[in-house]
Amino acid sequence: MADEEIRHLVRIMDTDLQGNQPVIYALTGIRGIGIRTSKVIVDSTGIDPKKVIGYLSDEDVAKLDVAIGNFEMNMPGWMLNRQMDPVTGNDKHLLGQDILLTFREDINNLKKIRAYRGLRHERGLKCRGQRTKSTGRRGSTIGVSKKK
Repeated sequence: MADEEIRHLVRIMDTDLQGNQPVIYALTGIRGIGIRTSKVIVDSTGIDPKKVIGYLSDEDVAKLDVAIGNFEMNMPGWMLNRQMDPVTGNDKHLLGQDILLTFREDINNLKKIRAYRGLRHERGLKCRGQRTKSTGRRGSTIGVSKKK
């Protein structure tokens, strides 16, 4: 291990991961993978979770890539991050850029059907029932000013 040189960037699922972190924590750099998901993936490949990801061989990195790709087939539905997809009705686990695209698409769909949440998103207001009288203000202040 001392004679091997560390790779400072390891590329998995089109994401650059820091090579100086343990495998279990480095995988959380991929959008859609948290600690719990990462532990399941690493356990399924048989790689030591505490080993630094920069020292892994190309075969081990390929194993991780395949395990991440097959994640949703091997996990129960409650562990996936998109259950009952409105379009297909299937359970999915979105990773990487797919999360952002799907999120944007969902908000645009709410705006298109003129749902309450969609209207609040359009106006830049809070959507989840928070109070707005005194909090959630941003931008320049208009109206009341302090007396001098």
